[in-house]
Parts: sequence; C-alpha cells; structure tokens
Amino acid sequence: MFAKLRSALPLLDQLANYNSSALKGDLSAGLTVGVMLIPQGMAYALIAGLPPIYGLYAALIPLVGYAIFGTSRQLAVGPVALISLLVAASVAPLAEGDPSRYIMLTLVLTLMVGVLQLAMGLLRFGFLVNFLSHPVLSGFTSAAALIIGFSQLNHLLGVDIERSNYIHEIVWAALQQWEAIHWPTVAIGLGGIAILVALRRWSKAIPGALVVVVLATGLLWSVGGDDSNVAIVGDVPGGLPGFVIPAFTWADLQALIPGALTIAFIGFMESVAVAKVYARRNGYSLDANKELVGLGMANVAGAFFQAYPTTGGFSRTAVNADAGAKTNAAALVSAGVIALTLLVLTPLFYYMPNAVLASIVMVAVSGLVDWKEAIYLWRVDRRDLMLMGITFVATLSFGIEEGIIAGVIVSLIAVIHQSATPHTAIMGRLPDSTTYRNLKRSPEAITRADIMIVRMDAALYFANVSTFKDLISEIDLNNEALRAIVIDMYPVNRVDSTAAHALHEVIETCHESGVDLYLAGLKGPVHDVLNRAGVVHELGPNHIFHEVHSAVQAAEAAHRNEGEDSTSDADTATEIGASPAPSRATKQPESVPTEADA
Repeated sequence: MFAKLRSALPLLDQLANYNSSALKGDLSAGLTVGVMLIPQGMAYALIAGLPPIYGLYAALIPLVGYAIFGTSRQLAVGPVALISLLVAASVAPLAEGDPSRYIMLTLVLTLMVGVLQLAMGLLRFGFLVNFLSHPVLSGFTSAAALIIGFSQLNHLLGVDIERSNYIHEIVWAALQQWEAIHWPTVAIGLGGIAILVALRRWSKAIPGALVVVVLATGLLWSVGGDDSNVAIVGDVPGGLPGFVIPAFTWADLQALIPGALTIAFIGFMESVAVAKVYARRNGYSLDANKELVGLGMANVAGAFFQAYPTTGGFSRTAVNADAGAKTNAAALVSAGVIALTLLVLTPLFYYMPNAVLASIVMVAVSGLVDWKEAIYLWRVDRRDLMLMGITFVATLSFGIEEGIIAGVIVSLIAVIHQSATPHTAIMGRLPDSTTYRNLKRSPEAITRADIMIVRMDAALYFANVSTFKDLISEIDLNNEALRAIVIDMYPVNRVDSTAAHALHEVIETCHESGVDLYLAGLKGPVHDVLNRAGVVHELGPNHIFHEVHSAVQAAEAAHRNEGEDSTSDADTATEIGASPAPSRATKQPESVPTEADA
C-alpha cells in the first residue's frame, strides 16, 4: 500500500532517505530560486497581459502541486516567458478589453491546460510530444523570443503601444510615437539591461533581477516616483491568493482549446527537455507520463488560486540545480518565500518601474534566440534547418499558434516523406571478406554480373512499398547474365500485409524472368509474418538465409547445377544431331539509382 502511495506521490519517495545534507541543499536552492522568482514572476505577468501580482500567484500554488506530484528533483516550475506570451495570444482576442474577463479567461485557460496535461499523463500519452521535433521547437522559441522582446518596447520607451504579436506592427507603432518617448524611462530600462548583462557575465550566482529591481525601486522612491512620470507598478494587493472557481461558457472553452493544446504541449516539452538533462546528471530516472501528471496537477491547483499556466523554466532550473537542490522540497521552500512576500513585502513594490521589469524580460528572452542551433543544423542536417526556418518565419509572419501548427505540419510531412522514401543501396563484397557494403560508400567492393545484392533501410510497409518495388523494377531482369537477386532484409524490422503482397508480386516477376530471389537476414517477427502470408512457402526454405554471403553461395551453387544440367542436355542434343543451346552473355547489370547514402 505504501509502495503505491510513494509511486503516486513522488515527493514521499524522494524523502524516504532524507538527510541533513539534502536539507541544506534544498534550503539553499529554495531560497535562491524564491528570491529569483519575485521579480521574474512579476515581469512575466506583464508579458501575459496581467497585473504583476498574478506572476507571484503563479509562483505559489503551482510550485506546491508540482513538488508533490512531479518526478524531477531539480525542475523549477513557475511562470516562464514563452508560456506567458502564449497566454496573451490566446486570451487577448477574446477579452475585448475587459480586464476582469481577461483574468477569468486566463484562469479558465490554466484549468484547461492542467486537465489536458493530467489526462495525457494518466492515459500515458507522453509520446505525443515526439511529433514536435527539436528544430521546430527551436524555430518557434527563437521567433517567440523576438516577439516577447519587442512586446516590451512600450514599457521600455514609456509610450502606449497596442498589443500585437507581429514585430513589424510593434516597431511601426513605436516609430510613430518617437516624439512621445519618455527618456528617463528609457534610461532606467537600458540601465537595467546593462546591469543584468554585466552581472550575468561576472557571476551567475548573483540574482541580477533582484539587484536591478531593488536599485531601480530605491532610485524612484528617493526622487519621488509619483512626480517623475515614470510608469510604476503602483499598489500591489497583499495577502495570499483567494480561492476562485473559474467561470466559463461552452463558447469560451471552444475558443480557448487551440491555445490550451499549444500551451500544454509546449509547456511539457520545455519541462521534459531540461528535466531529462538534470535527471541524467544526478543518476535517477524520469517518467514522462508522471511529469505530465505533475505539471497537470500544478496547473489544475493553480487555476483555483488565481495562477496563470506554468511550466519548468530553463534558467531557474539551472540555478536550482547549481544551488544544491536534491528533492522537490526545494520547491516548497521557494513557495514559502513567495508566500512570505505576498503577506509582508508587497507594499515595497509600489515604486517598482515597469521599465525595469521590461529589462528583466528582454535579457531573459535573449538567450532563447537559438542562433547556435541554426549554425549547427547548417553543418549537420539542412533539412532540419529548413524545418527550423519555416517555423521561425511562420511564427513571425502568421502568429504564435499558427507558427507552431505550421511547424508540426511540416514535421509530419517530413516524417512521412522520409518513411515513404527510405534509403536504398546496391551492395558488393569487400575484398578478402564475406562482408557486403553499399557500393557508393565502398567503391572497392566486388560486384558480379550474375548476382545482384540490394538493401532497403527501413521497415517494409504500405507507405514505402512503391519504393521497394521501384528498387527491384529498376534492375534489368532481362539481362541474360543475371541469375539471382539477394535482398538483405536485416534492416527491415517490420512488414505488413501490403508488403507481403508486394513480395509475392516481386517473386512472380523474378520467376517469369528466370531470376531466382533470395532473402537474407530475416528477423524473427518479420519471418513470422512472411510465413503466415505464404511468402516463405512460395520462395522455399532453400531461398532464405541468415547471412547475405550464405544466400550468395546458395545462388552460386544453383547456378553451377544449372550449368551442369545445361551441359548434359547439350551433349545429349549433340549425340542426336541437334545444336547446343546458346549460352547467356555475361555483362555487368546496370546500377540502381539510389538516394543519399546513410
């Protein structure tokens, strides 16, 4: 019973062998991340289009929910820039400028995201995120980072700019208000950026966001912030978030479904990507489905306590791990810091400039523009670079949700194309060996006129059967020198009924041309399917071998026997006055065109 409880509540399992060393690490990490979350949460709330206090609400209950149900011991859950942008993109068009409706729709969205993640985790649908490839995610996050950065121009310049997810619209609106720019605000924002960059390069252990918030708030307080015309946070309600039941209509749910799905998937991918890194470094296993449950519970619980959608953050997780986090108890300490802040410290936020929060956002998202990945893909796989580029351009051109949908669609098209057109090869024997290799990779391999050896590097099923047929049909079966074809089936892990039908057709075509067909390297499950489909019976057991070389030797032996029978028949024909049968010419068969070699 207790074992099942520990499985359902990973925190209990983590605390089973808790000691003073782990406690010290968790306290240090929890305090560090908690202090970091205060300015970050308030800054990210502005991206989401919410009052700054909602960033602190999102850094409280969700942390507790994930700490109890999440499996990563270092993942720091809370508000993040990318999810904040997705929230604004999903809710803003529906709120119609009504702040109260905006907040309620955000809570409904949080609940939907939590329910989706919880359901996917319980149904073990964690594998679905595999349809979002890393290049697509990099292209999306890079474009989103630019949109987030430019969306802070209104706070940085001190002018009113209508919210937009299109960079060119933001820039044009800013240029139109050039004369209205408030230069003291610009000075505070640029000063915050300079300090953050300098502190990051000097020491990552220093909470730069907290430093610039304290400096800027103190400066504005000392000069009388109310008279400076610098936009400030103003009154921040104190106390813990109250319990709220999100109110919604069926129309609201339908309108929010695309955004909820996007946030659920992106949030999970962002969390799992960083959680796997630290699980591997710290020597424990990570269950993707339990991670979905943990994130789902964090968002479901948060929805009833005025939190907007949260997920694991890259930078905070790195800080959490470096500060010594050993278990999810560190997240409980961070939540305690946020709770203390809400109860006692909110009056200190009154003079906090919006410009300094904008500077925190801009510096934070600058690291999300993944130009290094683009250079890497240019060198390694330009098809993946194309996927990254398409997603990047689509996100900037058409919008946030449209960009990620475009990336997923292009990824699926690429997967389908790759599956339908697998790599094929003509093989030859390496000198002084029984090993057979791709002729394009090993031009020194020995070929022969009478036996053709081919290979297709993929499961053989309905989507790529035409490629398999093309591979065989491009062999000149009318070449008089050709006696046998050997198919290396070792790379084939699976065949379906369509593939079995195709093999029957190939066998029949070869037999009609007087060419024997041999299969080599059949794996057990593949052999079972072909046996049930009658392919093994039609070929005969003497045409199926474990190794390519054994199949080639069998073809040679059959050819020799055929030659002996032909000679005997010719002698008999000569004795009765007939002419001997003409012999086949021995010319080299043409090579089959193949795709780029693996």
